[in-house]
Amino acid sequence: MNDRILLVTGATGVLGGEVLRQAAGRPVRALTRRSTPPAADGAAGVDWRTGDLTAGAGLDAAFAGVDAVIHCASDPRRPKNDLPAFRHLLDAARRAGVRHLVNISIVGIDRIPLPYYRVKLATEELLADSGLGWSNLRATQFPQLLDGMLGGLARLPVLPMVSRTPVQPVRASEVAARLVELAAGEPVGRAADFAGPEVHEATALAASWLRAHGSRKRVLPVHLPGRIGSALRHGYLTAPDRAVGTGTWADHLARGGK
Repeated sequence: MNDRILLVTGATGVLGGEVLRQAAGRPVRALTRRSTPPAADGAAGVDWRTGDLTAGAGLDAAFAGVDAVIHCASDPRRPKNDLPAFRHLLDAARRAGVRHLVNISIVGIDRIPLPYYRVKLATEELLADSGLGWSNLRATQFPQLLDGMLGGLARLPVLPMVSRTPVQPVRASEVAARLVELAAGEPVGRAADFAGPEVHEATALAASWLRAHGSRKRVLPVHLPGRIGSALRHGYLTAPDRAVGTGTWADHLARGGK
């Protein structure tokens, strides 16, 4: 793929930025809604293009000549935007004759009835029915995203955390490397899940995060009722048989969350 253009959506996010770094040395184009491209931040040589997936604006110019797309763009705060954005993505890819569309998804979306997960599952179904060559990779949680959640909860007098819930953090750079590897090859459909090396109880993970940040607050285990709570306790956020990542949660904390 060294002479083929790779387009990355969501390139300013945690995963998208890592994809740009992992794809260094290849012709890489990045899609952003910003009128002024962001700083390279370790991804020099990237061809930034302005376009809006939700509105479907500026996409034909961004997709022209593209061989493969790695789709990292998502809006968890406004998940209703993800479906029209994905449809616009598929339409633009078909018009441009894109050879391979690689999508990032989440382990457990077909078992945990969270509204955002339902949207992610719907995008997987759209991809499978798109007529394009495609690969779909489900991954477990990125430590940076857990940091954001824990940082918000840590503002409370105690840190509430769902009880008896296993999680399996995976380093974003390792997932990014796998996405770039997939994009360089032939479409595989659903790829094997990609999970971190260790499974932790969410309460223990939260306690270690507090210690690493010098906090003496305690973790308050919370029993989450209903189908969502049951699914979380069953470990559907994890994929122990796919513990292929190497970066541990302890490594992440030791690096100060980087």
